Amino acid sequence: QVQVVESGGGTVQAGGSLRLSCAASGSSFSFNAMGWYRQAPGKQREVVATIVGGGITNYADSVKGRFSISRDKIFRQVYLQMNNLQPEDTAVYYCRLGLRSLGDGSWGQGIQVTVSS
Repeated sequence: QVQVVESGGGTVQAGGSLRLSCAASGSSFSFNAMGWYRQAPGKQREVVATIVGGGITNYADSVKGRFSISRDKIFRQVYLQMNNLQPEDTAVYYCRLGLRSLGDGSWGQGIQVTVSS
């Protein structure tokens, strides 16, 4: 079982930036599929951004142009740069790492991101 650990959350004012990081603790695996998801209070978990294979990225429409997903060269860490944050971005953000696909990936515990207006 892979233990996925997120870091970098916190509270920021609207218009500010945060960078989330995620890695598998104690693991030497390289992950073909890496993604960030979020869940706001009272809402379902939704995909924010994913990066798979040779570097194909996808973003939720709500974050396009503001968020950027990237990974290290050995596919062990994934990052989410979040710029121009808005109150509606407030949520618990989860990382998911999959050896082959996100569908069979492991989840992190989640990290809180709060954007104040």
